[in-house]
Amino acid sequence: MAKTAFLFPGQGSQYTGMGKSLYESSPAAKSVFDEAGEALGFSLSHLCFTGPDEELKKTENTQPALLTVSIAAWRVLSERGLQPDFVAGHSLGEYSALVAAGALPFATAVQIARKRGQYMQQAVPQGVGAMAALLKLPEGKLDEVLVEAAQGEVVTAANLNSPDQIVIAGHAGAVGRAMDLAKAAGAKRAIALPVSAPFHCPLMRPAQEQLKVDLDAAPFSDLSIPLVNNYQARVVTTGADAREGLYQQVPNPVRWMESMRLLIANGVTQWVEVGAGAVLTGLLRNIDPAQACQKFGEAGDMIEVSATAARDAVG
Repeated sequence: MAKTAFLFPGQGSQYTGMGKSLYESSPAAKSVFDEAGEALGFSLSHLCFTGPDEELKKTENTQPALLTVSIAAWRVLSERGLQPDFVAGHSLGEYSALVAAGALPFATAVQIARKRGQYMQQAVPQGVGAMAALLKLPEGKLDEVLVEAAQGEVVTAANLNSPDQIVIAGHAGAVGRAMDLAKAAGAKRAIALPVSAPFHCPLMRPAQEQLKVDLDAAPFSDLSIPLVNNYQARVVTTGADAREGLYQQVPNPVRWMESMRLLIANGVTQWVEVGAGAVLTGLLRNIDPAQACQKFGEAGDMIEVSATAARDAVG
């Protein structure tokens, strides 16, 4: 029997206007935005729908905003009886996945997501850190590039996204050297990313320790749907493991390609990206071209998702 995975996007998928059509067309989605605003003490819906971009791009705003859009979309899918066999989320998206799996109350998750963004921004002064995407770096070259680029500074893999895309993070100088070395080693491109902090690298340890207080205070439950986590790329079903995974993912790389391959090995053939954008849809296509992912983040997407579900049910 075919299995389904819901995938939840992380930072970088945001855009002004995201989730507006869901809010306007679904009482269930509207209630999610309302709950987020109540939990945070300001109108998150206004920020998502009208920006301005500069405010939406601030990490402390981006993270709760993306979480809210994902959960609004998930609630709409749930209302229509679409339920996954597995969930996974990219970085911040793991919070969305855990809410969908019943491990964490949404109001708690959105409050933690905002604090997580604040802690990450505060961990490294503006301009000290950087991130870059390395495209089509030949296999086996990453470690030597990072070792040679470090020169006493930090530069590590941050997102192991697909066979063709690795994101690195660390001190700005070391990341710059790694970009040059990667191109010399055969990478097709090395692209500096417009981010405000170097996520998923050891420079995030101060943020990790601040976040621990909030995670330890949060009421985690065992999962009703198995999650494949970022930190270990393994299946998680207990609240304790879910909490530990969110703690450990902060300074460690997102093992996305391994996670997707594990889901494929577990029989997943149906995929829905739940939330803003289609970043994860593109990564899945690169990881395994045989896999097709539907996206659902706006009201107009429902027709395609529903049609796919109906075909699969008949087949």
